[in-house]
Amino acid sequence: MIGSALAAGDVRSAAVLALASGGVQDGHLAVQFVDAARIAELNGTHRGRPQATDVLSFPVDGSGEAAGERELGDVVICTEHTADLLEAVVHGVLHLVGMDHEADDGEMLAVQRELLGWLR
Repeated sequence: MIGSALAAGDVRSAAVLALASGGVQDGHLAVQFVDAARIAELNGTHRGRPQATDVLSFPVDGSGEAAGERELGDVVICTEHTADLLEAVVHGVLHLVGMDHEADDGEMLAVQRELLGWLR
C-alpha cells in the first residue's frame, strides 16, 4: 500500500469507502496513475500551478440529477510524488465527494485519517 504498487482491489476498497463516507452509494469514477510530467501538465492546465503534485481530482456530475449512473469524476495520482498510494486514493475521492481541506477546518483530513485506519 505504501510505495509504487497498489492492487486494483485495494484501489476499489479505498474508493468505495471514501465515497460512502461522503454519502455516495453509486456512480462511476476513474483512478489513473501517471508520471510527474503528466501530472505537472494537468496541474498547470487546471490549477495554474505547472509543477508536479501528488494527487488531483476532477469532479464531473456534481450533486445534481444525472440521466444514468453518475459520473463522479477522475482521480489522477503521481506515483513519483506520492509516498502512500492508498492515502492518495482516499484523498482524491474525498475531493470528488465535495470535501476540501483547503477550505474546511481539518474535517477532510480527519475523515481521511479515520478511513485509512479502517483500510489498514
